[in-house]
Amino acid sequence: MYPRRTRRAANGFTLIELMVVIVIIGLLATVVTLNVLPSQDRAMAEKARTDVSLLEQALDTYRLENLAYPRTEDGLQALLKPPASLSRPERYRAGGYIRRLPTDPWGNAYRYRHPGQHGSFDVYSLGADGAEGGEGDDADIGNWTP
Repeated sequence: MYPRRTRRAANGFTLIELMVVIVIIGLLATVVTLNVLPSQDRAMAEKARTDVSLLEQALDTYRLENLAYPRTEDGLQALLKPPASLSRPERYRAGGYIRRLPTDPWGNAYRYRHPGQHGSFDVYSLGADGAEGGEGDDADIGNWTP
């Protein structure tokens, strides 16, 4: 009878072995989480910079063809369809200047103003906090930021 009991005990894991494996998995999950979260924040900020650059190029093309930037009141919607305030609608490009307006990585619409506070126009995201100003992840990202 004893050999059979020994075989059964040898086939399974002890509680200590299971606890060691769980602790190791927990440590690995912690290390991965600490390394991935800052990368996600950087990726979101980089996506916002890329979107702002795309909108900036579309606005420059709009100005070249229509001889002026859209008014602040017309906003970025002027890149999709001709605004009512356009003096020469025949100059407006068929199909608009972009296919759709992107939203920033935090789910908010990009802002536009002309004349801008930082140049002839400002295109910007309010950052993670959705409010003007801020520092770090909450900082505004616009066509004036590096």
